[in-house]
Amino acid sequence: MATIYVEGIISHSTSGHGGFHLAPDRNRIVDVSVRSEGGWYEEDCEWAIIALTFPDVFTGYERRCAEEAAKHTFPAFWEKLRGRRLEPGESRSKDRSSFDRAHANDWIVISAIASFHHVGMIEVIATKGGRREISQDERRFLVPDTEYSKRSSLGFVIDLQLHTIYEGPSSFAGWSARAA
Repeated sequence: MATIYVEGIISHSTSGHGGFHLAPDRNRIVDVSVRSEGGWYEEDCEWAIIALTFPDVFTGYERRCAEEAAKHTFPAFWEKLRGRRLEPGESRSKDRSSFDRAHANDWIVISAIASFHHVGMIEVIATKGGRREISQDERRFLVPDTEYSKRSSLGFVIDLQLHTIYEGPSSFAGWSARAA
């Protein structure tokens, strides 16, 4: 199904996905930092680029939704458009990038499970920077569940002064299988 918003801005819907297509003259208006060469913008996030570039074509509600989507998905575009810097807590992707840079060499938890062997403890697997590549060195730690429950939505950073490497029996089925 296709819905013509105005000449040169068409929304396409299919049973699986959709998005907007812009005519070349409309597409040239989109900021180069987020412009799609072919003029296609998917429906999940990129539609916000269209709504913010052509605000007069969208409802107030759609524009508010586009503002939020752009803050979290295209923060540099949003900052350029609005002329102000997004502060910590205003953009998930900026917060994620800052966290990843700040903790690139720290041990970050990638998996956690309540320990069957140590009541009140969470057994965690951590990697440097939270990377999940197959060749990445993994270490296990025990963390008090009261501490782990206060973790950030961005991840839990192992404090080597507080959390020692744990090499005892594991509650992780996969980890136990490795030792066998």
